[in-house]
Amino acid sequence: MSEAPVNEVVNEVAAMSITPKEPEANGNAPKAAEPSSPAPNAESTATFKDQFKAFSKFGDVKSDGKFITLSQSDKWMKQAHVIDKKITTTDTGIYFKKLKAMKVPILEYQKFLEDLAKTKGMDLAEMKSKMTNCGAPGSVSVKSNAKAAETVARLTDTSKYTGSHKQRFDDSGKGKGIVGRKDVPDGSGYVAGYKHKDTFDKTH
Repeated sequence: MSEAPVNEVVNEVAAMSITPKEPEANGNAPKAAEPSSPAPNAESTATFKDQFKAFSKFGDVKSDGKFITLSQSDKWMKQAHVIDKKITTTDTGIYFKKLKAMKVPILEYQKFLEDLAKTKGMDLAEMKSKMTNCGAPGSVSVKSNAKAAETVARLTDTSKYTGSHKQRFDDSGKGKGIVGRKDVPDGSGYVAGYKHKDTFDKTH
């Protein structure tokens, strides 16, 4: 047997081992690793300036975010729980009017906050922190939801009802239906309040 055919087979095997493998036609070729995207920050990165811009556009599609009105300011301060029993919308109205403008830029607005905080004995840094971290305009905090739930629970507690409203529910709090809303005449022949109804036949 000649050596020529043997050498040809060896050369073909060597060539196959060197030649790179073509990608499969069905699209199962190995993919390059994609760069991982950075994890989003859990904490809000909003600044006081960002919040000022957001609330100055709230309810005004034509606003460029550079000037804020008293109404927008009150909405912002209510959402941040800055307006409460100590600071009211009457207070904000008085001090905002001192700026002598319907809309004010952020520098004038900060002077308004400084004047308000100083007069009402509030911590300016704490006030601004609440306004920075109160969320986007229109968002509702967990505290607000909890307060609303507490109010609803109090208003629906039948044990605290008085007068005619109390007569509409039984001891378990279940509604009595029409019996609780309307006086239905008793045609049994017994006087009202009689407790021994239907006991005559049992005792005689």
